[in-house]
Amino acid sequence: MATASPLPSNSSPTSTLPPSQPPPPPTASTPTDFPFPPHYSFPPFFTLQPTASTRSSQLSSWSTFIQSYCRHHRIFSLSLIDALETPLFNNTALRRRLSVRDAQSILSWMATSDGGNRAEFVSTGKKKASASASASASDEEGGRCWIYWRRPEEWSAVVEEWVERTGQRGTVLTLYEIVDGDASRKEEFWNMDIELLMRSLAVSVKRGKAQIFGGEGSEGVKFF
Repeated sequence: MATASPLPSNSSPTSTLPPSQPPPPPTASTPTDFPFPPHYSFPPFFTLQPTASTRSSQLSSWSTFIQSYCRHHRIFSLSLIDALETPLFNNTALRRRLSVRDAQSILSWMATSDGGNRAEFVSTGKKKASASASASASDEEGGRCWIYWRRPEEWSAVVEEWVERTGQRGTVLTLYEIVDGDASRKEEFWNMDIELLMRSLAVSVKRGKAQIFGGEGSEGVKFF
């Protein structure tokens, strides 16, 4: 396994990374045309630096990159162990990859308020993952975590807007119709994990915008 090398001799440990940008909107695209950011070809990007200012910039840039990558490919959750072998964390052309420890640190930072609560480890819960970049957070279930390029409350608003736009208020919709139906095929939430959909619908229920019917595995939802 190739490991990231130290900073090149002509770089200082405090060199800054390009400023992060908001994730671009999804497009109807193929898996090979994701626009990798310029710093993806910058070797030090794949090793978290000890200097506070540089590390903060890296964490922010990694978070933006992960959200953009997952949004582009409609990825709602990651297994850390599996993701380490993908282009998300492994630049084969550069022969650099992110270490398990650094990947844990990035995802744990994303799970904090400083990181915008843009990730959440499924096995251990956000609070524990936020407290430290512990190995246990990624060991359980391969370190599966949600990647919130939209948080549940944001997905709630997106689904509500779709229901309103398509004239489906007052209609009981199955969960399958929402995430796998023909009417939602062009929507961002198409093919969403059912668990994440339920979390998002719970926000709508709490806000008095929806009601869930039926038992587990046969739920339906009506929007008001």
